[in-house]
Amino acid sequence: MSTDILLIPGPIVISKRVQDALGTPSVAHTCPEFVATFSDALKNTRQLFKAGASAQPVVLAGSGTLGWDITASNLICPDEKALVLSTGFFSDSFADCLTAYGAKVNKLDAPLGDVVPLEEVRSALKKDAYKLITITHVDTSTAVLSDVKSICEVVKEVSPETLIVVDAVCSAGCEALEFDAWGIDYALTASQKAVGAPPGLSISMLSQRATHVALQKAEQRMFFASLKRWIPIMQNYENRQASYFATPAVQLVNALKESTGEILEYGLDKRIEKHRKVSEWFKSQLTEAMGLELVSVNDAVSAHGLTAVYVKDPPAAISTLKSKGIVIAGGIHKDIKGEYIRVGHMGESVCNDSLQHLQKCIEALKQVAL
Repeated sequence: MSTDILLIPGPIVISKRVQDALGTPSVAHTCPEFVATFSDALKNTRQLFKAGASAQPVVLAGSGTLGWDITASNLICPDEKALVLSTGFFSDSFADCLTAYGAKVNKLDAPLGDVVPLEEVRSALKKDAYKLITITHVDTSTAVLSDVKSICEVVKEVSPETLIVVDAVCSAGCEALEFDAWGIDYALTASQKAVGAPPGLSISMLSQRATHVALQKAEQRMFFASLKRWIPIMQNYENRQASYFATPAVQLVNALKESTGEILEYGLDKRIEKHRKVSEWFKSQLTEAMGLELVSVNDAVSAHGLTAVYVKDPPAAISTLKSKGIVIAGGIHKDIKGEYIRVGHMGESVCNDSLQHLQKCIEALKQVAL
């Protein structure tokens, strides 16, 4: 097995505690020990999102992309309208998913490396009635950070009936995210990024309003992703009652309990601040010390869990770092795919100072003709 330092934007390096949780013996998904573990994982997830008792957590086997399908099949009907704020490849893909389910999508595209201006959002909401709006908190293709709080305020002011959906796949655990306080209706993330567990879990949170919409929806366009089926199961597990619709990923739920436990023990706000400081240091090394240009146009829209940076020869940079035991990612935005690289800095690589992962990455990058 490779011992390379994994600095892609997910999966990320996991802690020994999480690794050990994956190695536990297989148990029945209905046994008291696992039921208690799943209950703890769901409760921890509430705290991760800063969601109270009225919100509903859902943890399913699947990737973060499953959260898009859950949105499209449970929170909106065919021919209803969705407003998608696009800051890159993943925002566009969310729009594609909604379209595949029959929603009528209006997509507002941000300038490359930037966010959709708030006035454009306000204008769009005034012109038409939307069932929901999607906000990609951090688009992993561009490392652009959207101001979810401000967007929520505009939605609440102009179109309070519109459901607010946040893709937090690359933000939960490393960016400020306040589900209740900001009035979010549905937030989705995945286990393999700043949440600090391996790939394989789709993690989401519903408001009371979103839960009501999902439970009242007459037409079920998916079987496995049906919240009508899953919400009672999640409620039972959180209340430590064994329940069944489909078998949960036992070892991954074990890992999730430990990874979220680590986050909460470290302190969620402290961890977010740590990501901010490390991100600022890392970006300053690239821009100030090495003279490189970031894809994100300014600090205000720069994510803190990854960096996208222009380089002369991305394949050479990736290959050279791989030869030094460091794995980074290439670009995937269609307009600049061959012009930049992406470096993830989340979780253990940020919060465990003894690893020195980002320092080693910078030293390696300094040896490349960028």
